[in-house]
Amino acid sequence: MDELSGTIAEGLAAHFEELARVLHALAEPLSNEQMWTRPYPYGNSFGHLVLHLTGNLNSHIGAQIANTGYLREREREFTEENPPSKPEALKRFDHAVAMVTETIRLQSPADWSRPITATGEKSAGNRFGIFLRCASHFRLHIGHMIYLSKELAR
Repeated sequence: MDELSGTIAEGLAAHFEELARVLHALAEPLSNEQMWTRPYPYGNSFGHLVLHLTGNLNSHIGAQIANTGYLREREREFTEENPPSKPEALKRFDHAVAMVTETIRLQSPADWSRPITATGEKSAGNRFGIFLRCASHFRLHIGHMIYLSKELAR
């Protein structure tokens, strides 16, 4: 079981790290102004998605598993009118990803099946489920960011 736990931890951690590299590559050519531009009236800016992913990871993994005490303001992730600079937003994001990968690597074989009981997370069921859900959520928004970065480059 220890070998399987280590395989799960390294696979998940590597996946989060790769998604973070992709996000940085997509953000790199964007100016600070482009980072916060909403190219469509119905969507989000690249930067607001960075804030959203940061909040999601800090809330679901930081507060629920790593016990960081993080308090989420989810609505503000999409509506922040005074957003941080691009470097500051990416720095906060990087801290969240580092916390996630460290937390993943600290899981014991028994930890993966420990229940998640926070409101709104009943379908995740256990720690493995919430890590998997957060990775899937992250990947979903990478897809949105690819589309936004291409639109902003036009």
